[in-house]
Amino acid sequence: MTARPGTAYEVAVRAEAVLGEGPTWDPAVGRLLWLDILGSRLHGYEPSTGRRTVRTTHQHVGAAKPRAGGGLVLNLRDGVGLLDPDGGFRWLRHEPVPGRRANDAAVAPDGSLWAGTMRYDEAPGGGTLSRLTADGGCEVVLDDVAVSNGTGWSPDGTLMYYIDSPTRRIDVLDHAPDGRVSGRRPFVTIEDGAGFPDGLTVDADGCVWVALWDGGAVRRYTPAGELDLVVRLPVPRVTACAFGGADLTDLYITTARVGLASPHPLAGSLLVIPGAGKGLPQPAFEG
Repeated sequence: MTARPGTAYEVAVRAEAVLGEGPTWDPAVGRLLWLDILGSRLHGYEPSTGRRTVRTTHQHVGAAKPRAGGGLVLNLRDGVGLLDPDGGFRWLRHEPVPGRRANDAAVAPDGSLWAGTMRYDEAPGGGTLSRLTADGGCEVVLDDVAVSNGTGWSPDGTLMYYIDSPTRRIDVLDHAPDGRVSGRRPFVTIEDGAGFPDGLTVDADGCVWVALWDGGAVRRYTPAGELDLVVRLPVPRVTACAFGGADLTDLYITTARVGLASPHPLAGSLLVIPGAGKGLPQPAFEG
């Protein structure tokens, strides 16, 4: 590991989110979207002005991503829905399953949404990873998942990274232009005692940044799977990370306080590491 600038965190939004998750930069309006899954809240933060917004969702929400035509696509407890710019809502895919909720999601280079689910009790095999298209088409890509989490693509789109947290692995799959994946294999295994991999993002150099739940850190791995940076944080339950800001150089990090008897004062806050690196522009959902 080598020391480098851009490893000191700041508090972007002091909050007490139960399960902060899903940071996503929305370039159209210059804001960082993030969620409190179990609090059913969608947060917005504009770093240029400091403006903050909070919107309550009607059920637990695992992810919110910008849509190409405006508005957001939401990964909700009972399926995937579309939130229009005027506030109107409609289901794209309504598929409630008792005991199951939405979790992390990501938009692929082709504009499709890869949406994860999990059981509330985190039972093995109770979750899925599905690919959804703008016409409502849905294909279950992985059907034997416990806690579907981080998903991201290499800069050229030929590799997809994926996390099922209890496995302690970041896996990598070959990703074809038509959205098909194959050849799932371990990319990195998180050692015992270092926490569980949660959300991830891929930077412009093809490095993979991963948040460590119960690990109190964000790590960066090179495209060869070598650990080259560890950013220590004061809160144990670090959930996800994403690049944002006008030039995509600031790394935003979500945290959680769920299950902690004596949470740190910053647990549940949105943190940021200015100048951490260079992120990739994220595609909008084509729906």
